Amino acid sequence: MSKVIPFVNWAGGKTQLISQMSPFFPHSHEYDGYIEPFVGGGVVFVTLGKKEAVLGDSNEELMNCYQVVRDNVQTLITLLSKHIPDKQYYYRLRRQDPKGMDPVSRAARFIYLNKTCFNGVYRVNLKGRFNVPYGKREAKVYDEENLRRISLLLQNAILVAQSYEKTLEQARAGDFVYLDPPYHPLSKTSNFTKYTSKPFGEEDHARLAKEFDRLTELGCRVMLSNSDTTFIRELYANYHTKILKARRYVNCNGNGRSAITELLVLNYEPPCVTKAIGDCSFRED
Repeated sequence: MSKVIPFVNWAGGKTQLISQMSPFFPHSHEYDGYIEPFVGGGVVFVTLGKKEAVLGDSNEELMNCYQVVRDNVQTLITLLSKHIPDKQYYYRLRRQDPKGMDPVSRAARFIYLNKTCFNGVYRVNLKGRFNVPYGKREAKVYDEENLRRISLLLQNAILVAQSYEKTLEQARAGDFVYLDPPYHPLSKTSNFTKYTSKPFGEEDHARLAKEFDRLTELGCRVMLSNSDTTFIRELYANYHTKILKARRYVNCNGNGRSAITELLVLNYEPPCVTKAIGDCSFRED
């Protein structure tokens, strides 16, 4: 079977980090269900290939997309084939109110804007309206075969548009939970949490850390990704932390892409510790 890749771009997506993260995933026989309440582009989900999953996000547009890909992929592909990478067309479609569309048209609009906007960034204003400018580039809006593969993978997945707290209420002992919240900013100018109209601040991160503790006590295996900051380190001081190296834009200038470190937090001893250090793409903290 060909490799399955995410069908949307997502700021902070794990495509470039997945090879470093994979050694730390529990083996499939070590957990039952899989839960990802900040699914975003779903890189970890498609990598694990776990069909019995609960995938959630507070972004309703995104979760409508997942539901359409799962339930009506052929009609979605037909509509996507009619969208054209053109600046005027882009802004005309961007001005449309997605709430007045049927689910499939809404999903096709979302994917088109995501693939043709500047840097593939999903960002909304305080009113929740998508406001990213045109990307000034020819873009491949969709991959038909990949969409079909993702549709098959999603057939047994539960998809929910809700808060992470609500999604995590479904966690049970023996589940594997992956948490990828909006990152704690490295600086005042690097803050990017506009996936929805509601920001994700330090109080939210502290509340998520308490949820991490609850899931640990419940008997779940939990992995979390976040910025390598003093604040995040203090929140998860009682857990295993691994350092990953990423290349991210650290400012609005495209020349500002540089290597930074990110934290991977685990409440379990990862399978990787049984291997030689040279086989693991991380630095032990």
